[in-house]
Amino acid sequence: MMWAKDDPHSALPRIEATVPLRQTPLWAVLERHLFSVLDTAWRAFEATYCGPDGRLTYGGRMHHRDGVDDFYEPFFNWPVLYRLGGADDLLASAKQHWAGVTAQLTAFGFVREEYEVGYDWFHQGESLNFFYALCAADPDDPAFRERALRFARLYADPAHGNYDPAARIITAPHTGSGGPRPGLGTEWIEYSAHQAVMKPYGLPLDDLPGITAWDDLLPEHNARRMGDAMQQRLGRGDTAVNLAATSLVTNAWLYDHDPQFANWVVDYVGAWRERAAVNGGLLPDNVGPSGTVGELQGGHWYGGHYGWAWPHGLHSVQAAAMIAAVNESLVTGTTDGLDLARVPLDTVIAQSVVATDAATAGSMGWGWAQKMNVAPDVPVQLVPYRHGSNGWFDLHPVPLIYPVWLWWLTSAAGDRERLEALEQDAGFDWRETKWFQDKEEQGHEAPWVSFLLGRNPGYPEDALTLALGQVAKRLALMRATPYGPADDDIHWWQRLNPVVTEVLTQLLTGAPPALYNGGLALARVTYGDALRGRPGLPDNVAALVREADADGVRLELVNLDPDTRHEVVVQAGAFGEDRIDRVTFDRAGADYPGDSHDYLIPEPEAHPVSTPVGSSRLVVSLPPLHRISLRLQVTRRAQRPAHRSFTHTAPRSDT
Repeated sequence: MMWAKDDPHSALPRIEATVPLRQTPLWAVLERHLFSVLDTAWRAFEATYCGPDGRLTYGGRMHHRDGVDDFYEPFFNWPVLYRLGGADDLLASAKQHWAGVTAQLTAFGFVREEYEVGYDWFHQGESLNFFYALCAADPDDPAFRERALRFARLYADPAHGNYDPAARIITAPHTGSGGPRPGLGTEWIEYSAHQAVMKPYGLPLDDLPGITAWDDLLPEHNARRMGDAMQQRLGRGDTAVNLAATSLVTNAWLYDHDPQFANWVVDYVGAWRERAAVNGGLLPDNVGPSGTVGELQGGHWYGGHYGWAWPHGLHSVQAAAMIAAVNESLVTGTTDGLDLARVPLDTVIAQSVVATDAATAGSMGWGWAQKMNVAPDVPVQLVPYRHGSNGWFDLHPVPLIYPVWLWWLTSAAGDRERLEALEQDAGFDWRETKWFQDKEEQGHEAPWVSFLLGRNPGYPEDALTLALGQVAKRLALMRATPYGPADDDIHWWQRLNPVVTEVLTQLLTGAPPALYNGGLALARVTYGDALRGRPGLPDNVAALVREADADGVRLELVNLDPDTRHEVVVQAGAFGEDRIDRVTFDRAGADYPGDSHDYLIPEPEAHPVSTPVGSSRLVVSLPPLHRISLRLQVTRRAQRPAHRSFTHTAPRSDT
């Protein structure tokens, strides 16, 4: 498409906040307190669990590749916090931890030339969240730009062997800086029933003669047979979770808009869309070395590694489909391809049942029931996550993050109607803020969406109180265990990461957090400090997105500082892809503070004014103890997205 031009280095339009802060909003106080607590928390984690060069203090041995993502994950959202307005030195610290962990994993033999030697994209996506966030937080860093381009070429350049442009496939389930790696690794040469952690997921392949139940894997010869079949059938060809690799290439495209990268994303996602079209619109999970769906799975569209049949089904396939559809929308500027993610979701919803005992109905249901605090006798809508030779199975509650993303991307009536239908049999009140946290920094979509739709006005205060409780728990765990994992548990640190950003992301940017298995972070609005030339809110400034719809965004900015003026750059979109056509804001009269003889504190009178903008950015000047309410009239995806710096934000003139 033809993108509109928007120079982030040109002078920006500027508006002035004129409404005095007569009544300080509680949400603003809680938000700034959360920033303060988080600043203490990440420093405590760093001092407790990290070495001088940024690596994790780990004394054990790494026996398999599964730990690569786990070593990056404890830091994945630290750059997110910086980009929202975290401490100035948080960015340098986050970069040091990325470098230290990368060196640590290089010494273990799992990383080469700063990139994973070769593993599946379910886990690579988790590893790369940290890297993508660093690129977005500091687009001016030449070292990370060079890495982004080099990493993307591992897939976009066929010379590395990871991509076959003729068959339009990523050439193996395990790929990376070492090229395509045969099979699934040495740990699954035999697939034994003694792997208790894998038992809930059942048989990786359900069509081997004589192996029809988990205990059939107890004999060594059957464990070997299963392992051999997995290496041959699951360890070759392309698999749907490889669609998460589109984030790596899209992230590089955001720097220079190299058409090689955009073309690769469109071509690779397009190939999977064509395969889905042949399958009635439903994304298959496997493609053989020749480019044929079902080539290694007896002609079946299911059965690939991290696919519909095993181990997680929808949990992994839907994530990859959603990530790919989002990335395609970034490089093309349209949302025409979202059916790649809609159809899988609607397919399982069409198979749904309303039943009790959500905690035990499926292989992963216990976690949902615990987090949502839903009693066993409460009816809940359950959908099948997996499909095998006997059809759909493995019932779980609907993963709300995906229908939320679809609605967030489009504001379309159909996507909103899907959400509203899901609310009816959710098993809990969507307006209630549940007190839990998991490593993915998501799960509180229901009360947030209810807030955006005007049904849950108390969510900001409830959610920020929750976030403070999340940090308090993590700090308490850290103080109780300052020595680290006694059993060398590689998942230890991600469970104790005290940086919580889900609520801040929702409230400040009007967006859900990035999809955890390798999604790029999007936003309706992002912020910069115009006076310090860095991303994020200035000190003592709070922000809240109250509405986000097809036509624009309504947000509030509050300067809690009693003596310092701050200037906030408001950007539409995570990468400046949206254009602010017009801004309407409140302008106060001269009635405040009134006569000193009066006992009453007057309510400032304000009236709306409107002015055109025509840019992705504007500067809002906030005098001490002032606030402003803005309605941004926005055209979404009007401009080419890019990694944009906040170092050049000179205001144009008062409006």
